[in-house]
Amino acid sequence: MEEGEYESVLCVKPEVHVYRIPPRATNRGYRAAEWQLDQPSWSGRLRITAKGQVAYIKLEDRTSGELFAQAPVDQFPGTAVESVTDSSRYFVIRIEDENGRRAFIGIGFGDRGDAFDFNVALQDHFKWVKQQCEFAKQAQNPDQGPKLDLGFKEGQMIKLNIANMKKKEGAAGTPRVRPASTGGLSLLPPPPGGKTSTLIPPPGEHLPAGGSLTQPALAPGSVIEHLLYVCGATVSWPTPKPATAATADIWGDFAKSTGSTSSQTQPGTGWVQF
Repeated sequence: MEEGEYESVLCVKPEVHVYRIPPRATNRGYRAAEWQLDQPSWSGRLRITAKGQVAYIKLEDRTSGELFAQAPVDQFPGTAVESVTDSSRYFVIRIEDENGRRAFIGIGFGDRGDAFDFNVALQDHFKWVKQQCEFAKQAQNPDQGPKLDLGFKEGQMIKLNIANMKKKEGAAGTPRVRPASTGGLSLLPPPPGGKTSTLIPPPGEHLPAGGSLTQPALAPGSVIEHLLYVCGATVSWPTPKPATAATADIWGDFAKSTGSTSSQTQPGTGWVQF
């Protein structure tokens, strides 16, 4: 046992019973039914401690803590601790005194949970011992341990599926496509029964035939045509008709007229009343 090792407590159970067991005649194992279970030889507290790699099962007085017996365990499962064949609450342990004398006694727990904790405490300790031994071997011979090789072998190929990646990137960066225009500018029709309003022209202007003013036509190349082109509308410009003599001046030259003697001019208006 190395110097500087400390003693750790693995498990403590407040009640355990000790039994005298008969010698084992065959190799079939121990049976708790052969013990006098109603007459235990001793009762007290059980404590499992560990120093280094060795665990110690200590039987102590529950009041004073005086040591009754202890069983050093250097391997589990092994001959130092054995389970009986007919119950999970009873075990056979090998105790040892200061002079090196050994004897086998039986111990039992009144609760199955206490027996389970006793068994698990020993298993966990020796599992830790096994791991420490493996770490010590790797530290002594680091080159003998398995090496992690992440390199590609000769001729090895990998396959990357980037179809979904391209699809996601295209869906995120593709702008929305504007639906194609169906042709010219679509305007709502006028309401039914609508009447054309008659406008009175200002002084100095002529009223066209029909008695109403019409909206002037859009000249090609104007600002409105450019806006319609940006919106996707198609504008068909009508071919202008040449002016005729009848529409050039629908009122005529009243100053030269000789047949209309009954026409009178309203003062200050510029319009002729017939």
